[in-house]
Amino acid sequence: MGQNSFRMIQTNGITLRVMVEGDGPLLLLLHGFPQCWYLWRHQIDELVAAGYQVAVPDQRGYGGSDKPAELEAYDAEEFVADVLGIADALGHETFTLVTHDIGAVMGWDIAVLHPERVTAVFALSVPPVRTQVSAAELEEILGDNFFHVVYFQQSGTAEAELDADVRKSLRLLYYAFSGDAPPGLYLQPKPASAKLLDGLIDPDPLSSWLTEADLDVYCQAYRDGFRGPINWYRGYRGDELLRARGLEHAKITQPCHLMVGSLDPALTLLADAFVDIDQNVTNLRGNILLDAAGHWLPLERTKEVNAALLDFLRGLRT
Repeated sequence: MGQNSFRMIQTNGITLRVMVEGDGPLLLLLHGFPQCWYLWRHQIDELVAAGYQVAVPDQRGYGGSDKPAELEAYDAEEFVADVLGIADALGHETFTLVTHDIGAVMGWDIAVLHPERVTAVFALSVPPVRTQVSAAELEEILGDNFFHVVYFQQSGTAEAELDADVRKSLRLLYYAFSGDAPPGLYLQPKPASAKLLDGLIDPDPLSSWLTEADLDVYCQAYRDGFRGPINWYRGYRGDELLRARGLEHAKITQPCHLMVGSLDPALTLLADAFVDIDQNVTNLRGNILLDAAGHWLPLERTKEVNAALLDFLRGLRT
């Protein structure tokens, strides 16, 4: 894995920077917020050694990929076309998705929209989310309670907060969602008028799975700021795309695997979706709860993630 492994792939009218390694069946590794391709740095070499071609994009709006300015460029249909375009550019008709966070939300939707292309899904931290509540509905439900999805709808507000000190913003967010943070840190109540980072802890020292050199890479990825990544929360409506295609009740029939950390705030934020996973996924081959782990499983629990992923992939070949 090295700088020479990056390819600039033209897809869906934009250019994506994609780390590409190996030969064999294609694995597409999709990150979420606030990450980039670097989330998967501990998985790439092992997957290549196991006989796969691994493609790891900076998704649109992130890192070394194009960052369209218009909000319309961040709807679900565009993201789906990006992923299919990467596979096409690499000469693959089918592929397996390995996903995390918002990348997992997108991955589950792609599996429904294009079952002829997605052979399997290995998802971390986020189950299928079929019913998405609009920001306006959320605001009414929450009242005077902060929620980052609502906060992100205010154009320019979150960007101003997070861009003011990118390194500190990333430190606080990575720590707050990790298994190292005090339980409930991210979910502590605060008023709707609060900012995202209010009440979070600046860790000293850093967690064992994050170094200052790692933060250097992330800061470079966010050198243009947080607007593109935050636009995902403003534009991505996979539920609307599924309804438009008549697929809002479609099951995910491909072999699937889910892993989540027991201390991941997503367990609380997406509680209903975790309960409903068996109603949406018909071939769930693994559903692992990793004790004392947080949201960043590829980094916090590398060995367990790699072992489960490789075992899942071996099962697809038998």
